[in-house]
Amino acid sequence: MELRVKQRIALSVYFFLTGISFATWASRIPTIKTMFHFNDAQLGTVLLAMPISSLIGLPISGWLVSRFDSRKPLIVSFMAFSLALIGIGTAHTPFALVTAICLFSFSMRILNIAINTQSITLQKKFEKRIVGSFHGLWSTGGLVGVAFSTLMVKMGVSMQVHLFVISITILLVALIVYRFTLKNDKSNTGNKLIFGKPDPFILYLGMLIFLAAICEGGMFDWSGVYFKEVIKERVFTYGYLSFMTCMAISRFFSDKLIHQIGIKKTYVFSSVVVSTGMLVAIVFPYFWSALLGFCLVGFGTAAIFPMTFALAGTSKKYSPGMAISIITTYGILGMFIGPPVIGYLAHAFGLQNAFFIFVVIGLLIIPFSKMFFRYQSKGINN
Repeated sequence: MELRVKQRIALSVYFFLTGISFATWASRIPTIKTMFHFNDAQLGTVLLAMPISSLIGLPISGWLVSRFDSRKPLIVSFMAFSLALIGIGTAHTPFALVTAICLFSFSMRILNIAINTQSITLQKKFEKRIVGSFHGLWSTGGLVGVAFSTLMVKMGVSMQVHLFVISITILLVALIVYRFTLKNDKSNTGNKLIFGKPDPFILYLGMLIFLAAICEGGMFDWSGVYFKEVIKERVFTYGYLSFMTCMAISRFFSDKLIHQIGIKKTYVFSSVVVSTGMLVAIVFPYFWSALLGFCLVGFGTAAIFPMTFALAGTSKKYSPGMAISIITTYGILGMFIGPPVIGYLAHAFGLQNAFFIFVVIGLLIIPFSKMFFRYQSKGINN
C-alpha cells in the first residue's frame, strides 16, 4: 500500500474519532441540563466556558504551528480531548463540569488545527479533491456517536459509563494509527501571527466559518433540547441524529457538487438550504416536519467547512497551519458563542422563537461569500 494511502487512512480515522467524541458530548447536553437542574440561561452560561477556553488557545496554537510538525500537537491534544470527556461524565459539581468542558474545548481547538493542517498538506499528494471526504468522515463519526448515544439513552445507561467507554475506545484507536500520520509538514514561512489591521482574505473566510459554526453549534447543542421540550419526544436524540445523517451523506458528495456548480454557487445553495430547513422546523414544530427541517440544515451546512478550510490553505500571507488556526478561532467562537446566546434568547422568548436567529445567520452566508470572492478576484491576497 502506498504511503500516501496509509496516511489518508490514518487521518480519516482521526477525523472519524473526533466526530464520535464531539457528538457524544453534544448528545448528552440534555442529560447534563436535567442532572444539574439548569434552566436555559444557566445552560447557556455553562456552554459559554467553551469559547473562552478556546480563545485562550489562540496564541498557544499559533506557537505550536510554528514550533512542531502537526502530528505532535495532534496526539497530545487528542489524549487531553478524550480524558476531558471522562471528566465531563464524572463531574458532580458545576465547577468540575465547567473545568472539564474548558479542557475539552481547549484541546479540541488544537486537535482541529492539527487534523485540518494535515488534510491540506495531504491534498497536495492527490489530484482529485479529498478534503470534503475527511469532513464527511467527521460527520460519519458524529453520526455513529449520536446513534450510540441514542442506544445508551434508550437502554438507560448512565452518562458516566457511556462517556468512559467512548473515551477509552477512541484513545486506544488513536494511539494505534498515530505512526501513519504525516511527518515533516511544518511550513518554514507564514507562521507568525500578525496583529493590527485584519487581512480581508482571512477575515471574510473567518466570517463564513463563524456563521456556519453558529448554525452547526446550534444543532449540536440545542437540537436534542428542541426535540425534548418543543417536539415533546422522549428519545430526544432523533433530531440530532437526522441532522448528522444528512450532513455526513452530503459531505461525501460535496466535492462533486463544488466541481459541478462551482464554489461561489455552492455557498449560495448552502445558505438557502440552511435557512429553509430552520424555517420548516420552527413553523411546523412536529416530529416529521422537524426531522425534515434538521435534515435540510445538515445538507446545507455540510460543504461550508471543507470549502472554507481549503480556501484558507491558498493564503499567500500565512502558512496553511496558521491560516487554519486563525479561521478556526472564528469557527470556535461561532460554534460556542451561538449556543449560549440561544440559551439566553430561549429563556426570554422561548426556544422555538430563539431558533429564528439561525434563519438570519444562514442567509448572511451569501453576502459574506460574495465579499470574499470579490476581494479574491482583485488578486491582492498577499
